[in-house]
Amino acid sequence: MNTQHSTLQPAIQECADAVAAIASGIRDEQLQDRTPCEKFTVAELVDHLGSTLQSAARAARKEAQPGAGAAPAVSPRTLADSAGFAAVAWSDPAAYEGTTEFGPGELPAAFAASITLQELALHGWDLARATGQPFGVSDETGRTAFGVVEQIAEQVRGNGGYGPVVPVPGDAPAFQRALGASGRNPGWND
Repeated sequence: MNTQHSTLQPAIQECADAVAAIASGIRDEQLQDRTPCEKFTVAELVDHLGSTLQSAARAARKEAQPGAGAAPAVSPRTLADSAGFAAVAWSDPAAYEGTTEFGPGELPAAFAASITLQELALHGWDLARATGQPFGVSDETGRTAFGVVEQIAEQVRGNGGYGPVVPVPGDAPAFQRALGASGRNPGWND
């Protein structure tokens, strides 16, 4: 079995299940609320994450990404479905082999899976916090997410995708350290 698949796939599945549950719990009156991801309201984050997960599923299946154009806004129900479709697509070990089209262009497929995990984990947490829902991940998934965030943090921060590092104790759970490394305050809205 591909090492990337055996590490990333269970974490993607766990986070996708959590995102689907969170999306199903979003109420209409919460859609304009702010999120820990400062540039997004709940509705905007649902749309961003849902669209990203649709692209991630295509990337896992090695399908071409659609051209630029106005896509319909993603609803919480569509986000829940998209999380499930992405998890299923990344459950295939062949999805991690070779290269694929994702985001700004072609990249190693295993790296696209890593990006999918960090999107699910970080934005899933953002949505949970913004809507007053729980977001818990296993220690193993937390460690995997932290490893991905550490790997890409400086590049993503340079592109404006992450904020400045939020200090988190070194003995904090790995997922809290991932949040801090991505510029999120693990205590947001406590």
